[in-house]
Amino acid sequence: MSQGLVTMSYIVASILFILSLSGLSQQETARRGNYYGMAGMAIAIIATIMSDTVTSYALLIIALLVGGFIGAKAAFKVEMTQMPELVAIMHSLVGLAAVFIGYANFVDPASTLTGAEKTIHEVEIYIGILIGAITFSGSVIAFGKLCGKISGKPVLLPARHLLNLAMLIIVIWLGSLFLQSAETGGGTWPLFFMTLIALAFGVHMVMAIGGADMPVVVSMLNSYSGWAAAATGFMLSNDLLIVTGALVGSSGAILSYIMCRAMNRNFLSVIGGGFGSSDSGPAAEIEGDINPIDIDETVQLLRDAKNIMIIPGYGMAVAQAQHTVNEITKLLRKQNKNVRFGIHPVAGRMPGHMNVLLAEAKVPYDIVYEMDEINDDFPNVDVTLVIGANDIVNPSALDDPNSPIAGMPVLECWKGKTTIVLKRSMASGYAGVGNPLFVHENTRMLFGDANDSLQSVLKALQQ
Repeated sequence: MSQGLVTMSYIVASILFILSLSGLSQQETARRGNYYGMAGMAIAIIATIMSDTVTSYALLIIALLVGGFIGAKAAFKVEMTQMPELVAIMHSLVGLAAVFIGYANFVDPASTLTGAEKTIHEVEIYIGILIGAITFSGSVIAFGKLCGKISGKPVLLPARHLLNLAMLIIVIWLGSLFLQSAETGGGTWPLFFMTLIALAFGVHMVMAIGGADMPVVVSMLNSYSGWAAAATGFMLSNDLLIVTGALVGSSGAILSYIMCRAMNRNFLSVIGGGFGSSDSGPAAEIEGDINPIDIDETVQLLRDAKNIMIIPGYGMAVAQAQHTVNEITKLLRKQNKNVRFGIHPVAGRMPGHMNVLLAEAKVPYDIVYEMDEINDDFPNVDVTLVIGANDIVNPSALDDPNSPIAGMPVLECWKGKTTIVLKRSMASGYAGVGNPLFVHENTRMLFGDANDSLQSVLKALQQ
């Protein structure tokens, strides 16, 4: 394939990637956006394989088969509840690839660059390895936190900000040593020590972030993986990789900003330490008696209600109750009841987690609302079903200045007539914060597995 045709293919792939991101911005067009992305990636891979830069087809085919097999197996095997950790570990592979490619470029004996071009290329290598190493180690820790192998509580070392600053200064100093040594054919040791520091920084950065901020971490690491890919594109002089990495990096950064704004946080405060690390004083004690409810009482409340709000949380994903929720929704709507879903921006473990679950269950898009769209409607809601959500419906975020989640906007379901919370137990949420909603006078607790409870509610409603 001629270089001109390869360039044209890359332009087409870039356009498809842009259309993919545009499609993914709305639920109604998300499926089409995915198709655009898959088509763009297929064109990019084929064009790269057919270009004159590829000479070892045997190794390339083996790599494609191995990678394709792992990806297909993960797609079929991984449950929806495991998607956040899958996304995190995939981000780590992008970072690791950037590190390996950086070292491969550094030791490449075929390089003929000299003068300013050589210096620029060495800067690209250094930055690419730096971002890649941070992305790799940070994503591995995020994977551990999301799957429960590492505690979701923030690990805050003494003088952690000074430690981060010291690592940054050392990385800059090692960068200058690397450029000086590379002029005479050296630079291996400064590059190696920088890699170790970058790996340590990635671990320290994510370990200091609390559970409630993990959706922001996932989008942040997504951004990092994009910039790592862009840096790799500069190293390989691959225009498409530069464009694709920039698209992923910028969109991930924008998503992180949007999520931080939705949580009344700023990006630097998330990096500095997550929810659960407040130094403003002890959070208020949660006092009061819980009011349990059974299936029959739940069904009667739903039958008497006209306006019903459903708030899904990570507990719905764990119980895989989204399909049952959809069946109940269809049944209630046939009875001319106004049923809507309220989605918090950080519900679940990654951005859009609840939207994906509801789309999988084929819940109509037009009854799914973001928090800002429906929060003012709760005084008119007769029954609110909270399915496995904790921190996103916690009143202490608004009325307890000492709460670790103080200032975070939440779904104000307690303003409705009756709130029914489906939970296995009275355990706190992922942020480790107690919830006074559970002892609110208008709250009823329906204990048990969410899917089992909802199945019983569905059968009773059908009678």
